[in-house]
Amino acid sequence: DVQLVESGGGSVQAGVSLRLSCTAYGYTNKFNCMGWFRQAPGKEREGVAVINRRGTTRYADFVTGRFTISKVNAEKTLYLHMSNLKPEDTAMYYCAADRVPATRRLLARAYNHWGQGTQVTVS
Repeated sequence: DVQLVESGGGSVQAGVSLRLSCTAYGYTNKFNCMGWFRQAPGKEREGVAVINRRGTTRYADFVTGRFTISKVNAEKTLYLHMSNLKPEDTAMYYCAADRVPATRRLLARAYNHWGQGTQVTVS
């Protein structure tokens, strides 16, 4: 099956930038989109940004231009560049992939393939 492996999290101060990476291993052609989600303690997992096979992106409203999702197909790697980080961005960040209708791509429950997560802590 497919394995998604995230990296790049850490503990940073507010205002700095951070880049998360997610590399996919296995057969990924069955997916039509990949995305980043996050879950803070005591909160539900929420969509952050998604990108489809053609490179079309969609962001959660709270991103407000601070985050950029991108991918390198040849490397099967997904990125999330986060700038001007705020304490409220503190969460476990997950990479996900699946075949998802366009109207549901920011919904965590629409995805069945997940990475193990990478922690981002902003103070």
